[in-house]
Order: sequence, then C-alpha cells, then structure tokens
Amino acid sequence: LRCTATTHHQPPPLVVLVVVVVSPFCYPNILSPSITMASDQIRQMVNFILQEAHEKANEIRVKTEHDFNLEKQTLVHEAKLNVQEEFAKKEKDREVQERIARSAEIGECRVKKMKIRDDLLHTLLSEAGAKCAVVARGQNYPQLLQKLIVQGLIKIEEDEVLVYCRGEDIKMVEKVLPDAVQEYVDIIKRESSVTLSPKVSLNPKRNNDLNDSTYGGIMLTADSGKIVCDNTMASRLTLVYEELLPSIRAILFPDEQ
Repeated sequence: LRCTATTHHQPPPLVVLVVVVVSPFCYPNILSPSITMASDQIRQMVNFILQEAHEKANEIRVKTEHDFNLEKQTLVHEAKLNVQEEFAKKEKDREVQERIARSAEIGECRVKKMKIRDDLLHTLLSEAGAKCAVVARGQNYPQLLQKLIVQGLIKIEEDEVLVYCRGEDIKMVEKVLPDAVQEYVDIIKRESSVTLSPKVSLNPKRNNDLNDSTYGGIMLTADSGKIVCDNTMASRLTLVYEELLPSIRAILFPDEQ
C-alpha cells in the first residue's frame, strides 16, 4: 500500500514459540528403551563404583591389619627386650648385692676372728706378765735388778743417771745399786781401758715410782729425762712378745700357715 500523506512505522510481527514437553508417561512406547539403557548404565556404574569402593576398603583393611600386626609385633618385641634387659639388670644388681653382703659377712667374720685371736694373745701376754710378777718375788730378783741396772747403764752411756723402780723394790735397788755401778765401771774399763765415775742415784720422789703394771725391773733416765732406758719386766716382755709374735701365731694358729 502506498500512502501519500505520511509514513507510519508498523511493529514487527509477534513470533510465538511453543515448546512442547513430551512426558515419557504420555508416550511410554517411545522412550522406554532409552530409559532402560540409561538405568543399566547407571546401575553398572554404581556397581563398578561400589566394587571399587569395596576393593579399596578391603585393601585399606588388609594394609591396616598388616600395619597393626607389624606394629604390635614391634611393640611386643621391644617390650620383651625391655623386660629381659630389666631382668638382667635386676639379676646383676642382686648378684652384686649378694657379693657385697658376702664380702661384708666374710670381713665381719675375719674381724671377729682377729679380735678373738688378739684377745687370746693379750691373755697370753697377761699370763706371762703374771709369771714375771712371780719372778719379782723370787730369791734371785736382787741379782736380776743388778743385771738390769748394769745393762741400762751400758745402753744409756751417761755420767749422771737417775734410777726409777717400784716402791716395794726401793730397798733392794739401794742395796744392789753400788755393786751394779762398780760392775758397769769394770766392764767399760775392760772393754775400752777407760775408767768412768758415773753418778747414779735413786729417784728421790716417791710419787714418781713405777707402778705394779711394770711387774718389776728398773727404768733409767738422763739429761733431765730426755734420755730414757725402760728396762722394766713389762717392757722386756713386750719386746720379746713382738719379736716372737710370728712364731707364737704359728704355734697357736697353724691353720694360717
């Protein structure tokens, strides 16, 4: 159409799009084979996934059990080693304690044995001292005192000598002292051709007299007591005892040989 007066623009034609949704329920005969095939594929996939999952789970379970058993064996083995080590240590400690106890017991027995033997030896020494005291009451005791004084003077070799004795021996010492000094002078003169004039006197202080534990004898001092010659019966007995102690032990304790 032509218009002579004015030109009018017309709207575009309206296009209506109709979408038809076809339901499988409306046309079952058309879509049924496709659905069945999809379901089978889905079922196969699900079964495959489940099978893979079961296999993976079984693999994990087997590996876990293996790791568990291995770890358990390792722990049990380590525990056994620890128990064995602890047992060996305790056994060693027990043996050490037994050895220590045995050594202590042996040492204690030895100490007791030595103490008993020492007591026996001291008893023997005391009995010998008692016999020395008997000698001091004998008839030959004055001559013994004279010999002891002479021997002491020879040992001490001093010009001024002080003689000590027991209180009960004072009279005997006073009696034999001049003869003892003269005998000493004669011996020195005979041996060395020298004539001595020693000044030998008896201790004037009675509180300094020898006690009864000396069993008799005399003691000489010189140079204000700095030089001492102990010639008592007790000192001579101790000297003889120390010299003969090995022989005495061999006689009394032959099991030590």
